[in-house]
Amino acid sequence: MTIVTKARPSEPLTPSELQKRRGMRRMKSVATGFLLAAAAVYITMKILQNHGVTGWTGYLQAAAEAGMVGGLADWFAVTALFKHPLGLPIPHTAIIPKRKDAFGEGLGEFVGENFLSEDVIRGRLSALGISRRTGQWLSQPENAARVTKELATAVRGVLTVLRDEDIQKILGEAVTTRLAKADLATPLGGLLQRVTESGNHHQVVDMIATRAHDWLEAHPEAINNAVSNEAPLWSPRFLDDAVARRIQRELVKLAGSVRDDQNHPVRGALDRFLADYAEELKTDPATRARVDKFKTELLDHPAVQGLVGSGWTAMRQAVIEAAEDPGSDLQIRAREGLQSLGHRLETDTTIQEKADGWVREVAVHLVTTYRQEITSLITDTVAAWDGEVTSRKIELQVGRDLQFIRINGTVVGALAGLLIYTITQLTL
Repeated sequence: MTIVTKARPSEPLTPSELQKRRGMRRMKSVATGFLLAAAAVYITMKILQNHGVTGWTGYLQAAAEAGMVGGLADWFAVTALFKHPLGLPIPHTAIIPKRKDAFGEGLGEFVGENFLSEDVIRGRLSALGISRRTGQWLSQPENAARVTKELATAVRGVLTVLRDEDIQKILGEAVTTRLAKADLATPLGGLLQRVTESGNHHQVVDMIATRAHDWLEAHPEAINNAVSNEAPLWSPRFLDDAVARRIQRELVKLAGSVRDDQNHPVRGALDRFLADYAEELKTDPATRARVDKFKTELLDHPAVQGLVGSGWTAMRQAVIEAAEDPGSDLQIRAREGLQSLGHRLETDTTIQEKADGWVREVAVHLVTTYRQEITSLITDTVAAWDGEVTSRKIELQVGRDLQFIRINGTVVGALAGLLIYTITQLTL
């Protein structure tokens, strides 16, 4: 139910209403002048007849008398629409103040049946060619730039008022919830299997073997320290150094062999391990459980939530800066995209038909779904108006034209009276 503040009789007139009231009063004076003129003619003819002037005075008296009747009858009819004539509570007068609610309901029904029907909406929208016209408008560079500017302003405004902590919380919860429910083991297993079968992992093995070879060759002290720390206390120092050098040479030799020999047994063992692990990720419950546990621990780590938050902040700032810069790549691409869309809408009949169909269906859905709410806006608004204010508003709109009814009533009545008197005289 629409809530509308009820108008008061003392509501001041707007400048437009004041102008209309002055025009209405002028026409009332003119219509009243016609009535008074008919009365003056009638009285004059009566006086002349009382002084012995006959003949032509009868014709004018009949015309004036009928003119007064017609003028008075139309004055009563026009006045009865808006108020009680002479303030007398005559039945079926002051029609508008008394029946404004019924008029509002009738107007709402009229609009609903004749303007908001499904057939009318479909026919009107089909005739408009909305998509083609929109395409013609959008294909113009200045219009595409204008739309882009408005969209950029809207995006910038929305991103500015959004609270970072709220968005970060929503994104964090969304990412955590979605990943927590996702099965990562199966897709990871499939990915690992495809990488292994295609041999793409060999490049990673080459890199690791090369880095291991170079590091071991450049840092023999690391092996020496490791051997010294693990050797027993009674072992001589020179023996520990000799063992460390031997281990270091063998490790360097092994890393170099793996690096240089594509058919090295270590590579084969690694291939078999990766293939087996890919299968375990897809089928082994224990392996899948370990992946899920690792996933849960990773998602619960504060660093992950912080990463989501920092990602949103960076993205938000980047979008705002792009929206503020007319020369940014984002705005340039948006303008080009809108122009391209406009050109396609203008020239491609298939897209036009689809777009027009979507517009029609959306419009029909909205109208058929909310027709009652739309028409109730009319009925509720009229019902909330004060009767006297409603009568005054309508009278200001049509009152000037209604005064012509009074003028026509006087003139037509006079002509009818003259005709009837003439026919009577000729037939007697």
